[in-house]
Amino acid sequence: MSRQIQDAYIVAATRTPVAKRKGGFRNVRPDDLLAHVLRAVTAKVPGLELGEIADVIVGCAMPEAEQGMNVARIGALLAGFPDTVPGITINRFCSSGLNAVADAAARIQLGEADVMIGAGTESMSVMPQMMGNKVAMNPAVFSQAENVGIAFGMGLTAERVAQKYGVSRQDQDAFAMESHRRACAAIAAGLFRDEISPYLVREHLPDLQSNAVRVVERWIEQDEGPRADSSLEGLAKLKPVFAAQGSVTAGNSSQMSDGAGAVLLMSEAAIKRYGVTPIARYCGFSVAGVPPEVMGIGPVEAIPKLLRQTGVSQSDIGWIELNEAFAAQALAVMRTLGLDAAKVNPQGGAIALGHPLGATGAIRVATLMSAMQHDPGLRYGMVSMCIGTGMGAAGLFERV
Repeated sequence: MSRQIQDAYIVAATRTPVAKRKGGFRNVRPDDLLAHVLRAVTAKVPGLELGEIADVIVGCAMPEAEQGMNVARIGALLAGFPDTVPGITINRFCSSGLNAVADAAARIQLGEADVMIGAGTESMSVMPQMMGNKVAMNPAVFSQAENVGIAFGMGLTAERVAQKYGVSRQDQDAFAMESHRRACAAIAAGLFRDEISPYLVREHLPDLQSNAVRVVERWIEQDEGPRADSSLEGLAKLKPVFAAQGSVTAGNSSQMSDGAGAVLLMSEAAIKRYGVTPIARYCGFSVAGVPPEVMGIGPVEAIPKLLRQTGVSQSDIGWIELNEAFAAQALAVMRTLGLDAAKVNPQGGAIALGHPLGATGAIRVATLMSAMQHDPGLRYGMVSMCIGTGMGAAGLFERV
């Protein structure tokens, strides 16, 4: 039996605040962060029959240890979803959360589902290093010159991009400071409030006087990364961390972070059945490959590919969430594609807000959905990012 392609709509999206690595979520498990956003996003549709969720697709860049063993299924069960709701964890490194949303939308488009969730979770606090608990690189990576870029650290690829595309240290620092300025302004204006589901952290601490364990509770309600005191003078004092004579510093790189995000998608039939008003229509997704040693330039290939697929002009996109893995690569992408700086990360990016790897895509979709709800003049929005080992991804959404 043939099925007709149908539209997929985003009806709700939410995220946790993003905490610094070893910050507010240092003792919070990533599967608990995931369960939190799964409960929160479904609560946005009163009367939703959880058993109707056809699948929970979750992105995670380091699916091991506390976020291993198919964290999607575990998170769904911890969230109280019925046993009948399955879950699958996917990994395309930094685009995992966006890929999860795209995969969920595709299931609806194909007529295989009416209600889906695309999400992402990542705790960089539980990982001992960027490459996970056990690094086991294939020896061929080092013995074959064409593969050595696979082993490059992300910071070294940023240095390569800065050199190849002529991005100066001064420009990187200025971009980083602007990211913090925009993020702080957005927080002060309450622009993130609607998209964030605050998280209650419970810690068990010893009380030596009473010889008992006391429970301390505190709410985390906003992102921890943005710094109002960021300055060009302060950024200029930071030393390069990846190359002795380099330009990439901790100040002009994305912050290692913890967080989770979730996006609820429905078919038109489900929207009518539940009487909900969708936020946006999913338009499309693309992914493309680039040389691993300049992985940060990935969006330069993915964005034009997406525009060709959807038939939408770059000038028609009013809001672009471009993940700031590094200022060097973000600037190289923007300059190469001629992206309007005013439309890119209007509320700051990962340099200020943090980058919890596999969760970032879903988190940035939540930010875009919030922007679309607040700005009736915003028609098209895009989420894009570079990806480790040399890829780029982009997703397009249309306000309805």
